[in-house]
Amino acid sequence: MTPATRQEVLGLYRKVLQIAKNWQSASGQREETMREKEYIRNEARTLFRKNKNVTDPELIKQCIEECEARIEIGLHYNIPYPRPIHLPPMGLAHKQGRTLRHQEKLRKISKPIYLKSHDEVS
Repeated sequence: MTPATRQEVLGLYRKVLQIAKNWQSASGQREETMREKEYIRNEARTLFRKNKNVTDPELIKQCIEECEARIEIGLHYNIPYPRPIHLPPMGLAHKQGRTLRHQEKLRKISKPIYLKSHDEVS
C-alpha cells in the first residue's frame, strides 16, 4: 500500500468514526441513536480490520469506493444500514441447469458496490 493510499484509508476511517460520533437517528430517540452509533462503529471496525492485510491495489480501490458509497448513502438517507437491492425473484428458472446459473451470475454482477462486503460480514 502506498503512503497516499494509506492516508486515504486512514482518513476514511476517521471520517466514519466522526460520523458515528455526530450521528442522530431519523426518529430522534436516544436509544435508537445510540444503537445506530454503535452499529456504525462496529461495522467500520469489522470491515477495516478484515481488509487490513489487503495488498492488491485494485481490491484496495474497490474497498475505498465501497466505503465512500456507503458513507454517502447513509448520510443522504439518514440510515446507517445498507439499503437492500430489489431484483426480480428467480421463480421463473428451473431448479437446475443453465438458466439458474445464468440468473445467479446476473444477481451477483448486479449487486451494488455498497453491498459487496455486507454479506461477508453479516
